[in-house]
Amino acid sequence: MSDSLYTTTLPGSAHWSLRVRRGMQLRFTDVEGGANLSLLMYNPEDLLERYNAPDTLKGQHTFKLTRGNCLYSDMGRVFASIVDDDFGWHDTVCGTLSEKRLQEKYPVKTYQDHHNQWTLSGEHCFLTELAKYGLGERDLAANLNLFSKVMTDDDGNLILDASASRAGASITLRFEMDTLVILHTCPHPLNPAADYPMRPVQIEMIQADPVTGDDYCKNYRPENARAFENNRLYHLGL
Repeated sequence: MSDSLYTTTLPGSAHWSLRVRRGMQLRFTDVEGGANLSLLMYNPEDLLERYNAPDTLKGQHTFKLTRGNCLYSDMGRVFASIVDDDFGWHDTVCGTLSEKRLQEKYPVKTYQDHHNQWTLSGEHCFLTELAKYGLGERDLAANLNLFSKVMTDDDGNLILDASASRAGASITLRFEMDTLVILHTCPHPLNPAADYPMRPVQIEMIQADPVTGDDYCKNYRPENARAFENNRLYHLGL
């Protein structure tokens, strides 16, 4: 893999957004273990196009996301492909920590009193970043939760499998079109911890190799190949 062109670390309870160009990769690493990185994606040229969780799952006949899976837009195109993943299970159904749930579950710490150790909800973080691009609450969509494995208990309830977490786990997304990426590191909404967890995530930007005909993600599912063809037509201007 090529050397990193840019590296930063997003602290726990923080948010960020950036425009990632087609042909670039973002490698995310859970620095300490126990991180949750929530992610939304939009087309910066047409912000009405955004990540579509239902199409991503049903199109690839899966509940979890890992290497080989593609992240679909609601226009049937591929925002990004998961080209490397040593965590193996990422949640795309549980949403983000709401402001209401934050106040119910954790002692709320304000910036005025605790500075960068303040507690934020995922909802607040997403809305703060979206506002920078003229977007708001109605533009929120189902998000990804990287480094969060969700399973069911004996009663059929969804629970977070905290035992799956480990320091150094990483996932790499290769972007197949220019993408506005919205990120936050607030806790997963099903995190059972009594104290608000603040776990950092390292972010590296890397130049991707060209996509070839035998690309693993492109050929992982027939649906992926069709979505890649939609991307090709999009970039031809058709």
